[in-house]
Amino acid sequence: MSSPSETLRGVEAFVFDVFGSTVDWYGNMTRTLAEYAEGTEEDWDAFANEWRKGYFAQARSVAQSGHGNTNMDIVHREVLESMLKTPRWRHLASAWDETKRHELVLAWHRSDGWPDASRGLYTLKKKKIVVTLSNGNMRFLVDVAKHADLPWDAVLSVDLFGTCKPNPKVYQGALHYLELPPEKCAMVAAHLWDLEAAAKHGMKTVYVPRPESHDGEEGLVVKSKAEGGQVDVVVESFEALAELV
Repeated sequence: MSSPSETLRGVEAFVFDVFGSTVDWYGNMTRTLAEYAEGTEEDWDAFANEWRKGYFAQARSVAQSGHGNTNMDIVHREVLESMLKTPRWRHLASAWDETKRHELVLAWHRSDGWPDASRGLYTLKKKKIVVTLSNGNMRFLVDVAKHADLPWDAVLSVDLFGTCKPNPKVYQGALHYLELPPEKCAMVAAHLWDLEAAAKHGMKTVYVPRPESHDGEEGLVVKSKAEGGQVDVVVESFEALAELV
């Protein structure tokens, strides 16, 4: 059975998921929500998770149907407005005016990278191409990269493809822009569904476990194929990945 280094031999481009895989959106948003409502007692964990799940449901709908808005900022605002009309959260609506709601949407742009992300990407970038492949819109991803010091060679956003992951057009589009055969590209993510979709198009798959999973895969055990699992390689961090290539 091939070692992880052998499995990744020949890969020229590493294609990264961003939210949850590269940056800690959850920690950022729970802190931000608490700061915006200082002095109130709310379950901000539940609020952040509901907000994310609302966005995720919309992205999945777009991926499956081919129709709908792919702009993460617009969808985040639409989901927020819907939440503030529900019995659980409508008491917050009067405290959050237009300006505050807009600021909360933009707070997603300030997600911090996981501790290993920036260092690992800088090291990997010296050897290989590193790009995003994210459901975020272009400006969103640029702002996150600047905030978290993520040295991408290119930002591949769903703005380029007109749909969302895991629609095949996204992965095929990445291969088109990179001008590489799929076996020379590796998808890196903390979400098995993303990796499984990439694998269908011949891309190598690298799983990076993260402390929090909020996309319906909580408790999932992911192993390498060498261990009888689902993905080509499992690494503990981006720094560990950089050491393999």
